[in-house]
Amino acid sequence: MTLKTFLEVVEIRTKVASLFPFIMGVLFSMSYFQEVHWGYTALFFLGMLIFDMTTTAINNYMDFKKAKSEEYKYEHNVIGKEQLSPKLVQRMILGMLAFTMLLGLFLAWQTGWLVLIMGGAMCFIGVFYTFGPIPLSRMPLGEIFSGVTMGLGIFAMTIYLNTLEQKIFYLDLDFQAGTFGLTGQLWSVLVILLASLPLVFTIANIMLANNLRDLETDIKNHRYTLVYYIGRKQGILLFKGLMYSCYLVLLLGLFLSLYRWPILVSFLTFPKIHRNLQEHEASLPHPRSFGYAIKNMILFNSSYALGLFISLFL
Repeated sequence: MTLKTFLEVVEIRTKVASLFPFIMGVLFSMSYFQEVHWGYTALFFLGMLIFDMTTTAINNYMDFKKAKSEEYKYEHNVIGKEQLSPKLVQRMILGMLAFTMLLGLFLAWQTGWLVLIMGGAMCFIGVFYTFGPIPLSRMPLGEIFSGVTMGLGIFAMTIYLNTLEQKIFYLDLDFQAGTFGLTGQLWSVLVILLASLPLVFTIANIMLANNLRDLETDIKNHRYTLVYYIGRKQGILLFKGLMYSCYLVLLLGLFLSLYRWPILVSFLTFPKIHRNLQEHEASLPHPRSFGYAIKNMILFNSSYALGLFISLFL
């Protein structure tokens, strides 16, 4: 397998979806909680990136194995198109999973057991998102699991690793006494939940855009996604609603003092994103329609990150 083919199997171009929650987590830790630990942050980034590549490889492998359409299997799926050995892909997936597990164990040893539990939950969802007899991605739950796991999960874990002194949420385990205690700061946890919502919404919209585009193909391959149940028309309304809600979250956060005034820079993106939403609807079900979800996520979250970055200097 060449490097180029490997990068196609793991779809490296899509990793921006996990990059933004990580960047936001670091910036929010610095701007709101005023604490950062670069060493743990770097290790978590490495593990997060490799695991994200692993879940994508699993997704492509399972789509290849479960495909009902021969055309899709050998002309569209990268494994069939590149004539890759399924066993080679299996070994690659297991190797990346093992490496991620080792990194997770080291971080848990250094920072506390809660990171292992949070990471384990994310890994479980990530693996079974595309694996098993009924993968989550083939159910009307894909948008929820992808949005919450990446948008909230990565964001919260990044903040956890960067705010160890404040113990915003912490699990204390005493194996000798056989006791445990989960402690946390309620208002700080609620702040994290609110600040993560734009990430949850924009990442969920990527899956939703994919399902809006591929509705007919998914039905042929027995993938009954959310769009199958609510219809393309309602799916488009949901797609727009999630995107517009991102701006409402920022206004609420500014009112509640989660953010400072530079966060308003995000509203400069509204006209462009509004046009993208109109063009997305007009282009369905053409393959290029999916690109608008990526464009919106990058544009909005880049401005969100810029607002947080400028706030560091105030």
